[in-house]
Amino acid sequence: MYEPVKSLKRIMIVEDDENIRKTFRLLLGKKYRVYAEKDPVEVLRKGPSVEFDLVIADVKLPGMTGVDFMKELRRSGYRGEAMLITAHPDLVNIESLSQLEISHFFVKPLDLKVLDVSIERVLQNKETSDPHALS
Repeated sequence: MYEPVKSLKRIMIVEDDENIRKTFRLLLGKKYRVYAEKDPVEVLRKGPSVEFDLVIADVKLPGMTGVDFMKELRRSGYRGEAMLITAHPDLVNIESLSQLEISHFFVKPLDLKVLDVSIERVLQNKETSDPHALS
């Protein structure tokens, strides 16, 4: 008997550094469907044409901060998992992360193994807590 194939989880990366976007695609593209954009304003303008399981955004982005991007994303109805990355941790108010339901916050340079394990855990927890997830 064949087990049903689970669809790949979808991750949106919002990062203005092209090299980091490429790294995310290489690291995560083997296990997930990865979308990567550099402009948060453009992502919000396009609207949610795809439902994402996880959104990862840099704190310093063109046009708005990653925290403001997450606020707008939540306001638009996004209820999925969220993470932030930054080279400037002093720019982040930890309380605002909790209010925006941002589960993880990573400081650059990124430890790719820790990031990968954290993403896997967050998405597995989402799957096991989601009553509509395929089993």
